[in-house]
Amino acid sequence: MDVTGIASVSTTLADVGISQAVSVAVLKKALDVSAESATALIEAIPDNKAISNLPSNLGRNINTTA
Repeated sequence: MDVTGIASVSTTLADVGISQAVSVAVLKKALDVSAESATALIEAIPDNKAISNLPSNLGRNINTTA
C-alpha cells in the first residue's frame, strides 16, 4: 500500500472529524440562542389578570354557530 495514500486518508479523516465537531458546536450555539429568544418571548406575554376593566363574563364562551 502506498504511504502517501495512507497519509491522505488519515488527513481526510481528521479534517472530517474537525468539521463535524465545529458543526455540532455551531448547532448547540444556535439552539442556545433559540432557547433564549423563546424564553424572552414567553416572558413578554402580558398578564391577563391585569385587565380588570372588563366584565367577568367576557371571554368565557365561544360562539360556534356564527
